[in-house]
Amino acid sequence: KLLEWTNDGCEIIFVGKKPGMHAVLQEEIHAILVDRAQKGKMVVRLKGGDPFIFGRGGEEAVRLAEAGIEFEIVPGVTAALAAAAYAGIPLTHRDLSSGICFLTGHENIEKQRLPLHFGDFATSDLTLCIYMGMGHIERIVSELVGGGVAPDTPAAVVQYASTPRQRSVRAPLGGLVEAVRTAKLDRPAIIFVGRVLGLSGNFGWYEQSALFGCRVVVTRSRAQAGELESRLERMGADVLALPLIVATPDFDAENVDDVFSEIGRYDWIVFTSGNGVRTFFDLFFEEFEDIRSLGFIRIAAVGEATARVLHRHHLKIDLIPAVASGGSLAKEMTTRESVENSKILVVTGNRNREELVIALETAGAIVDQMPVYATQRTNLSGHPLALRFRNEGADVLIFSSPSSVESFVAQAASLQLEDGARHPVTCSIGPVTSEAMRSAGIPVNAEASVPSEDGLIQAIVKLTSPASP
Repeated sequence: KLLEWTNDGCEIIFVGKKPGMHAVLQEEIHAILVDRAQKGKMVVRLKGGDPFIFGRGGEEAVRLAEAGIEFEIVPGVTAALAAAAYAGIPLTHRDLSSGICFLTGHENIEKQRLPLHFGDFATSDLTLCIYMGMGHIERIVSELVGGGVAPDTPAAVVQYASTPRQRSVRAPLGGLVEAVRTAKLDRPAIIFVGRVLGLSGNFGWYEQSALFGCRVVVTRSRAQAGELESRLERMGADVLALPLIVATPDFDAENVDDVFSEIGRYDWIVFTSGNGVRTFFDLFFEEFEDIRSLGFIRIAAVGEATARVLHRHHLKIDLIPAVASGGSLAKEMTTRESVENSKILVVTGNRNREELVIALETAGAIVDQMPVYATQRTNLSGHPLALRFRNEGADVLIFSSPSSVESFVAQAASLQLEDGARHPVTCSIGPVTSEAMRSAGIPVNAEASVPSEDGLIQAIVKLTSPASP
């Protein structure tokens, strides 16, 4: 996700490591950092966890200092702290643990040896957090027990901490190896040992999240998917964002000039999507310096998602229909008061339905349309998340517009699941999208009761709950 923040043209160099396999040797990493910095480039060395705790950050900092290169260290959350928090393991307790000890089970990967004798750390009031120890877990447990740690001391292993792939086991230290073997846990993982792990109660909040471990495919455009993706991830879902469609600015300059020359004379401005809001205000602030140039115009949004984008401009929304659709918006606008002879601006895209405009004009309104973006199909044939979808599949596939359905069908060859991949159930945001899915031969396993992000999430939770058929 952080790589999505890079500028176009940013050089991205993968230097990741796994046990026994280095994409780039550490000395080469040092050389790359020095070389790019000496060329005057702004360089980010991106690491997981904290760079100064078993992260080789110290070695890299020394090399940069020797080369006379200025640098800044941005502290991270080290893996043990994140794993403990996400597994519900308090590392300290005034009655049980007065200290924490960070240890490495594999300090020097090249030498393939254990640098420590773990029996030396068998202090009863310490919580031990052991990094990179899964390859030597039997020896680690043996040395701890041999050093005086009671075999019934509570212990745990947490794999893939803080991600939807997280898995954890708890067991007495003497039975930890067997528990790990039974659960088929592997690296990357943190091993915890200490009396504090024996606190009564189940603190494993993350793995109890409503959508924990559920892989959900979101097929919205990149700009639209962000909020829904974040909400699903906060509920523990593993989200694959496959942008089947992309919205790009597309407008007629003469139409824009005509609208802005009349902007103070409109009674209403209606936004039918977040994409329309974003592009409209990009154009607006090229023409005007002050938001007050909108005048005393009233603002309507087709739904809550569109309203959230408007709120970023600190604008009050005068009308949001109970149901997020153009028809519902027109009905509420025309029934709450007469719109006859009202001058209304509707900001749209190239694929918006005419239902809203026709209903307003039928009620006597004077409607101007301002198309500001075009929705187009993307090409996912080489997309890394599309590859992951083909290889692994998913649990739920979301469709939130007819255009995403059309794009999915058009790219079926690029999204064909491999043998053994999970076949997802499908969820539609509302009746219009469901109709498009059925017409394309795609089953509709669930439909949001209300066409909104809230409705989608509720439908997904219900669809994936153990009680669901």
